[in-house]
Amino acid sequence: MSFEVLLVAGASTVGLLVLMAFLASLYRKVGPNQALIVYGAGGIKVVRGGGALVWPMVQSSRGLSLELMSFDVAPKKELYTKQGVSVLIDAVTQLKVRSDDESIRTAAEQFLDKTMDDREALIKLVMEGHLRGIVGQLTVEEIVKEPEMVGAKMRSTCAEDLNKMGLEPISFTIKEVRDQNEYIANMGRPDVERIKREANIAAAEAKRDTEIRIAQAEREAAVAKALADQERVIAQTASNAKQAEATRDMEVKKAQYQETMQRQKAQADKSYEIQTAVMEQQVVAEKLKVQLVEREAQIKVQEAEIKRREKELQATTLKKAEVDAEQIKVMAEATKRRLELEAEGAALAALKQGQAKADVTRLTGEAQARVILLTGEAEAEAMRKKAAAFQSYNQAAVLDKIVSGLPAVVSALATPLSKLDKITVVSTGNGGTGVDKITGDMAKIVAQVPELVESLSGIKLGDLIKALPRIGLSVEGRAAPASAVEPPRPPRAPPGTPPPGELEAVLDRLKDGLDEATYEKILEIVASEETSLPVLPQGEPNADQH
Repeated sequence: MSFEVLLVAGASTVGLLVLMAFLASLYRKVGPNQALIVYGAGGIKVVRGGGALVWPMVQSSRGLSLELMSFDVAPKKELYTKQGVSVLIDAVTQLKVRSDDESIRTAAEQFLDKTMDDREALIKLVMEGHLRGIVGQLTVEEIVKEPEMVGAKMRSTCAEDLNKMGLEPISFTIKEVRDQNEYIANMGRPDVERIKREANIAAAEAKRDTEIRIAQAEREAAVAKALADQERVIAQTASNAKQAEATRDMEVKKAQYQETMQRQKAQADKSYEIQTAVMEQQVVAEKLKVQLVEREAQIKVQEAEIKRREKELQATTLKKAEVDAEQIKVMAEATKRRLELEAEGAALAALKQGQAKADVTRLTGEAQARVILLTGEAEAEAMRKKAAAFQSYNQAAVLDKIVSGLPAVVSALATPLSKLDKITVVSTGNGGTGVDKITGDMAKIVAQVPELVESLSGIKLGDLIKALPRIGLSVEGRAAPASAVEPPRPPRAPPGTPPPGELEAVLDRLKDGLDEATYEKILEIVASEETSLPVLPQGEPNADQH
């Protein structure tokens, strides 16, 4: 009974274990990063992060990875931007299967039998197509400077197509943008140059500030050094002054000590001598008396010698110095007196010379004034005599004046001819030469002079010449009694002429105060003035004088 029970129990246990092992073999499990797709009897069942029994022959299961997929999106062909610039873009995208059952079923439908490379190829085709469309709507600057905006556009644009595949985009990142025409490289050069310029300016300003700080520091250092040098010089000067004062005080002290030592030594020596003398006096009193007498005599002799030497010193040195000083004083006084006398003599000579020049000027002026006065009076007297003579001449005088003026008239007529540089004579063969013609013309011109005189003065020169014998007879008849009765009188000096000897006396007085050259000059002036003085006859003119 018990054996059967045990056998049944054992068989039951074994059967249970076998059942459990069978059931365990039918049970499929997946992790949290996978989804279990059970399909067959009962339809499609999705199990995420769990397990399920898969009955053999009627059901089957496959696992689908829910992990994040990351792959590069790098089209091999160039993409053209809005500006028509071709660029090459390297990007990376991350996406995953959506977590809901519907999306997992959709992804299972699309990729369950595909390998990972096949999946990436399908997704890349979709991503590259959308990237080409987005790049065509943007400029190179936007693509380069705003990669986040490009990623956002890609995520929003691809989301619908990826949803149809049961996927969702997690990120889209541009790794590199390049072109074959160096557009991107040149695009950044203005900013690079600006940044370089700003960097150079900042460096120059920093250098300038540094140099200013260095100059200020050097100036402050130089000022501090100058102040330190001044303080050092002041301290050194004060130290030298203190050292000089200390040296002076030391020398004074040494002199005082030396003087005290010499004085004490002299006192000690003298005391020793005195003590010796006292002892000698005590030993030999009589001898000391004799020596005392001799010493007194010697002292007198020495005093006399001292006085003699003092007198000799005074005579040789002091007296000589006094004599030299007195001599210098006398020489200085003599020099001073000589200079004073020379100055007085020069002043007196200048004064006398000035007075002499003033006298010469005054006398010269008086002589010239006298000469002018005498000349005027003589000319007036001559004019009066000429007037009286003209009254007596009558027509004869007029004829004389006219005849005497004829040469001047002829000379004036011939003056234009004398100013000719060259005369060319041309003979026509009609008799006579050109030169005869010139002289004949001149004779005709001179023959017209009487007519000219008649037209100017109204006097007929021919009639006056014809009446000339009668005029001469009448003049001789009147002049004969005067010449027979009264002899001619000697000339008389005109009024105002200085009496003889007065001018010589003035010149003699001037000669004493003038030098020889000035005196000779005055004599020349007086001589020239005397020779120019006119001496006119006195009384009425006679016929012979006329």
